[in-house]
Formats: sequence, C-alpha cells, structure tokens
Amino acid sequence: MRFFLICFLLSSISLFSQEDLLAKEYVKNGEFEKALIAYKDLYRKSSNNNVYFLELVKTHQQLEQLDQAEALLIKQIERVLYPALYVELGYNFQLKDNLDAAKTNYNIAINYLDENPNYVFSVAKFFENRTLLNEAIATYEKAMELKPTLNFSIQLATIYGEQGNIEKMFSNYLNFVNINNSYLNTIKRAMSDFISEDSENENNILLRRILLKNIQQEPNLLWNNLLSWLFIQQKEYNKAFAQEKAIFNRQPESLDRIEELAIVAMNDKDFNSAKTIFTYLAETAQNPDVQIGAHYNLLQIELKTLTDLNAIENTYLELFETFGKTRQTIKLQIAYAHFLGFFKHNPESATLFLKESLKLPISDLEEGTVKLELGDILVLQEKFNEALIYFTQIQRNLKNSTLAQEARFKVAQTSYYKGDFKWSESQLKILKSSTSQLIANDALDLMLLITDNKFEDSTQAALKLYAKADLMAFQNKPNKAIELIDAILENYKGQSIEAQALYKQGQLFETKQQFEKAIINYQIIIANFKDGILADDAYFALAQLHENELQNPVKAKEYYEQIIFNHQDSIYFVEARKKYRQLRGDDLN
Repeated sequence: MRFFLICFLLSSISLFSQEDLLAKEYVKNGEFEKALIAYKDLYRKSSNNNVYFLELVKTHQQLEQLDQAEALLIKQIERVLYPALYVELGYNFQLKDNLDAAKTNYNIAINYLDENPNYVFSVAKFFENRTLLNEAIATYEKAMELKPTLNFSIQLATIYGEQGNIEKMFSNYLNFVNINNSYLNTIKRAMSDFISEDSENENNILLRRILLKNIQQEPNLLWNNLLSWLFIQQKEYNKAFAQEKAIFNRQPESLDRIEELAIVAMNDKDFNSAKTIFTYLAETAQNPDVQIGAHYNLLQIELKTLTDLNAIENTYLELFETFGKTRQTIKLQIAYAHFLGFFKHNPESATLFLKESLKLPISDLEEGTVKLELGDILVLQEKFNEALIYFTQIQRNLKNSTLAQEARFKVAQTSYYKGDFKWSESQLKILKSSTSQLIANDALDLMLLITDNKFEDSTQAALKLYAKADLMAFQNKPNKAIELIDAILENYKGQSIEAQALYKQGQLFETKQQFEKAIINYQIIIANFKDGILADDAYFALAQLHENELQNPVKAKEYYEQIIFNHQDSIYFVEARKKYRQLRGDDLN
C-alpha cells in the first residue's frame, strides 16, 4: 500500500510539473488565453499555491480582464492575511487609471509594517516586481525605522542605481559595508559598474567626495581602503599610496597591501609611482624578504627605463654585501645573472655566477628556476646542447609542474633556434594542452610558424634564417635581427614566411621606438596578407601604437573597428571592442 501511495504522489508531482511548464510556455509565447485556462486549472487543484494565484491574476491583466483580476484579489485578501496582496490590488487599480485607489492600497500594504515590520520582505519585493520603486524605498525605510536591526541598505542601493540616483546609491552601499565589512569586495564590484578610469567622471567625483566626507566625520580605515581602491581604478597610484600609508600607520601589521599596490603600478608601467612605493618598502620593512623583494623590483624598473648599467651593477653588488649570496637572495641572484648576460653582454660571468648559486642548499623548485635561467644564458652563447641538458633536467626533476612545462617549451625553442624543426615541433604538440595558458599560446604560435613554413623548400633556408633572426632578438641584438629579416624580405618575397618576417620586424622596430617603420610593416601585412592569420595582429598592433605612442585616438579607433567588424574570431576581439568603446566615449556602465 505504501509503495502505491509513493508512486501516486510522484506521478501527481510530475503531472503538476508538466502543467506548470506548459502554462509558462504559453505566457512566454504570448498565448495568454491558453495560459489563463492552464493557470485556472492549476489554481483549482492547488488553491493554497500563491505562485499559481499570482500568475492567474497577471494573466487576467495581460488579457485586460482587470475586473476579474480585482475580484480574485479581493476574495484572496478576505481569505488570507498577506499584506503584499494590497500591492497587487493597488497595481490593478493603477492599470485601470484609478490612481487614488492604487495609492490607497499601496499605503495599506506599507502601513501593515506597523503591526509587523517583517512584512517588509514580501511587501517591498512585490513593489519591486511591479517596478514601483518609490514605494519599495518607502517600505524599506519604514521597516528600518521601526526595527533598527533590519538593514536594507544594499536593496536601497540597487533601487537608487536603477533610478539613476547615484549619490544615494553610493551612500547606501557604504552604509551597508560599514555594518557588514565582510561584503567589502562585493560592494567594490557593485560600485565598479558606475565608475571609470577617468578621475573627472561625474560618478568618480561623487564617490570621492562622499568618502572624503566620511573620513572627516568618522576616522574609519574602511573609508581609506575604499578611497585607495577608487584611486587604483583611476590609475592614480601615488594617491592610493597615500591612503595605504595612512592605513599602515594606524595598523602596522603587514605591508602586503602596499606591496601589491607597487606591483600593480609597475605592471601598469607607472614606474615613477612604483619606484616611490618600492623605495618606501625597502626603507620601512623589517622583514628581509620584503626588503629584498622591493630592491629586486626597483632594479627591474631601472632596467625597463634603461638607466646607467654600471650603477645597476653596483646596486646588485651592494645588495649581496648587505644580504649575502644565500637561499634568501636566490631570486636576486638569478636577476643579476640575467642582467650580466643580456644587458652587460657578459654571459660567461653570468654562467659561472649561476653555477655557484646551484651549490647553495636550495629547494628543487629553486634549483629548477636557477637552471632555467642558466639554460637561457647558454642559449645566449649558442651553447645549445648544454642548455638542452639543463632544460631536460628540470623536466625530469619537477615532473608535471608549470616550471617543467616551461622547460619543455625552452627545449622546443632551443631546438628551433638550432634548426632542428622536427624535434621542436614534436615538443610543441605536447605543450598545446599545457595547463599554463601562456605556455600553451606560445607553443601554438611557434608550432604554427614551423608548420606553415617548413615545406616551403627542401633546405628550409628561409625558416632557418628567420629562426636565426629570432635568436638575435632573444639575445637582445635587435639591429642584427632586423638586418637578417631584411634579407628574408628581399630573398623570399611572396613566400609564406614574408608576413611573419614583417610582423617580427615591426615588433623589433617598436622596441627601438622606430614607430613609423613599424607602422609601414604592419600596413604591408594588411595590404598584402589581409586573409592571413596575422592580419588581426597587425590591426591590433597599429591600434595600440596610435593610441599609446602616437596619441592619435581617431586612427586607433579605426583599427580597433577593423577587428570588431572583420575579425570577430580574433583573440583581440574583446579587448578591441572595449578600447573602441572607450575611445568613442561610450558609457561602459
């Protein structure tokens, strides 16, 4: 008997579910007469189901059967105490253009909060569902007045945002996060939809003004935190740093936030701000690891801005005097070896230095990192076989790690440099599915280069010359690389490698700040290889050059537009669309 009862209940639930789905489908398709019949039947079978009742009312309203909807609502109000139904009755009167009756019923619903403030949840929701936002605001505010433990600031913020009342929206978000600090990141994400990178944007100014006022009225570090966040969105890293220092001075527990800010500034190429912040870290930190990290990044900035190389070398040597050549400074040692090899063009000294580093009591991962740099410096000297030994050791000792995958890519790249395209290609095929997207992308690019050009002639002369130019670029010899590419462009015109050579040379011209020459190369790709795989790369490179280096936003917009309309499958599509809209002055929110 119990088994049959269970089967009956399950079949009944299944039947209701099917009828419910059918009714929803009728509404979705605008077949309201059929939906009305379906919901009448569902409500008859389940008269306590409020969802079916409300859908029945809405269907009558869609069919402009407002008297029937009114009668249903009045009957239901007499049957059950559910103040939110007065919202529905009021809305029905509003549809009949009886605004006085509508307002009367809205007030009845709101006044029920005097009996029980918890009615706010259903009453306010019904107002929101009918886009009666002012009434919803009044409901939430009255509930909080009657029962101060209730907090609907986030709901009010959402409504004010929909209304375009940005000041009240920001104020309510801030009220909410002041009470619920654990929601800080959620509130930042919500507010980020209404601000931009432009510090003169009206909403940015508004939020800044509110936060500064809050700081004056209530010395709460939350406001400094949010003000710092706003400055970071505006890429005003020095101003963010001022707020972060204020936070640290009152809570000197950790410098992590300041360190993160410095890295963000450096990655965004605001080297002046980054130098200021890293210098502060180097001088303020008590932890040697933080000090060493700050000095390391300061030296990386010096290299990026190509200042006095001798002064940089002296700084490295002074740091080793201060902190020693120990496991603690292993990252600094690797950076120094890279500097010796690639910038001072003294790879022999770099090699000897790193081999000394390998004698230190370091972890397997640290040893692998040293060997990866050592391999690069050996490639720099064109000691390919010795480099391959180190890369292979990393793969063997750190199986399945990201570093091992990077080492496999180095094996493929080194084999490519020495003209062993078959072995290189076999390694690259494995790396296409690398867990590191960056490695996978680099592997795919190199594999396509080899695949597209290895059959051009039996000697693979053009590909070998291009690989040699690529090696010169790796060796930080851009002039020699450019000369080799000139030879490719002269001797192998019309072959598949021409477009790749033009693009590579364009990138090299950019490193030398010869932007007009780079533009010519990219334009030749577009003119002669518009259906090739590098056309979108050329358009994006041109757009970036005109936007960032030549300050010609009109021209940049034209090139972004080409990607948007003619290269929808490009990896640059999303970024191009975003940049295009920014340059056009769209409100991205």
